Amino acid sequence: MSGEYAAFFILAFFALSGAVFMLSFTKVIHMIFAVAFSFLSIAGLYVLLSAEFVAVVQILVYTGAVTILAVFGIMMTRHDAEEEGKGRRGQKFFSFLVVLAFLLVMAWGIQGVNWGERVTQFDKNNVLEIGQTLFNQYMIPFELVSVLLLVALIGAVIMAKEDKS
Repeated sequence: MSGEYAAFFILAFFALSGAVFMLSFTKVIHMIFAVAFSFLSIAGLYVLLSAEFVAVVQILVYTGAVTILAVFGIMMTRHDAEEEGKGRRGQKFFSFLVVLAFLLVMAWGIQGVNWGERVTQFDKNNVLEIGQTLFNQYMIPFELVSVLLLVALIGAVIMAKEDKS
C-alpha cells in the first residue's frame, strides 16, 4: 500500500467521521464543527486528486465562510442551551442497521466494477485551465449567476430590514 492510498483512506475516514458526528451530536455548535472537520478532509481529498485550486476554494468557501455564517446565525438567534431529548434506543439501532446495510451494498457494488487503467498524468496548470474555460466558454452564465446572487443579496437585505410602521 502506497502513501497515497494510506492518505486517501485516512482522509476518507475523517470525512465520514465528521459526517457521522454531525448527525449524532445534539448541540448545533458541535454539529457545525463536525461539518467543518468533514469539509477540511474533503479538501485534503482534492489535494490528492491534484486539484489544489478546488481544495483552496473548498477551504475558503465551505470551511471558512459557510461555517462562520452558521456560527453567526446561531449566535444571533435565540435558542435554548439545553440539549434535546435523547432519541429512542430502537430508532438508533434501526438507523445503524440501515447504514450498515447501505455500506455493505456499496462495498459489494464497488468490488464488481472494472476501473480500467489508472490515469496518472494531470495538467500542471489547472488554475489556468479553469480560468480560461470559465472566462472563455462560460462568461455569460458566470455573469448571470453573479447578477442573480446580487439580486438575492438585495432581496435578503430588504426582507431583513425592520418595518417601522
